[in-house]
Amino acid sequence: MSLKNCFTFFTYREGTDPRKLRSKIDKLSSCFLAMASISSIFVVSTIAALLLYNFMKFCEQGFLPSILSDVWLPSKGEYGLLPFIAGTLWITAVAMTISLPLGFLTAIFMAEYIPRRLYSPIKSLIELLAGIPSVVYGMWGLIVLVPLVRDHLAPLIGSSLGKILPLFRVNVNTGFSILAAGIVLSIMVLPIMISVSEEVMRAVPMEYREAALALGATRWQTIKTVVLRLASPGIFAGIILSFCRAFGETMAVLMVAGNVVTIPSSLFDPAYPLTALIANHLPEMISIPSYAYALLTAGFVLFIITFSFNVIARLVIRRLKRVG
Repeated sequence: MSLKNCFTFFTYREGTDPRKLRSKIDKLSSCFLAMASISSIFVVSTIAALLLYNFMKFCEQGFLPSILSDVWLPSKGEYGLLPFIAGTLWITAVAMTISLPLGFLTAIFMAEYIPRRLYSPIKSLIELLAGIPSVVYGMWGLIVLVPLVRDHLAPLIGSSLGKILPLFRVNVNTGFSILAAGIVLSIMVLPIMISVSEEVMRAVPMEYREAALALGATRWQTIKTVVLRLASPGIFAGIILSFCRAFGETMAVLMVAGNVVTIPSSLFDPAYPLTALIANHLPEMISIPSYAYALLTAGFVLFIITFSFNVIARLVIRRLKRVG
């Protein structure tokens, strides 16, 4: 029996008006969607309240003055988070520096230039990159990137640019470094950036392109002045989503960053991101209350930074829509 027949049978047996039944179903669907929306707000609010509560406990125990120090000695009550914040920012900056041009140009190629017969295979490969578990990326970085950085990139770049630019100076060459973590992370965030940017570019009406071409603009001028201008809010949203993904990544970064409690000064220095700190010290968090407050404070810092970037992104997107 088809759905239409079932619906007719149900309305006939109950003796109800189909219009009233549809109205009830619409109201039920509206209530369900409202509950789903409220549940997401409830989850985020619960997480924020939990992190804020533990941060207040951290402050009550007198540990707040040490939070911006570079000393991490839990046995002495020193919970300096500055090395971990610096490591997170370094790795995220390297990842976004690598992924931004690659993702942006790939999205333009996928939306405007790619031959039709190549679109489906390449799109499938990009979606496959998004589905690979982070631990697999970490193993790949551990086996491939760490030896590559240690044996080739560090000696080559360090000997040529390290003497001129401190950013490329090789202080410790183990391969576990900001550069290795940044490369792994840039590959992980590429699918989000490419997919979102490509979709918003394809959403630009074809009539706008045809009008620009009819006025004598070249294909690249049409893309630059019409497509990118109209799609800029969506592209910026994709960049922010990629940033948040990079900022909160744990497993892959933990495996290749080195996890040394120090403030990095070079791309080849090891780093210890906040996410790796939380993942590595979960047993101590369970057994020692002050440890738990410190680690949850690290989570609170992550939450605040991510939330701030999302708010800034919303304001920028609103302005871009107004200008566009």
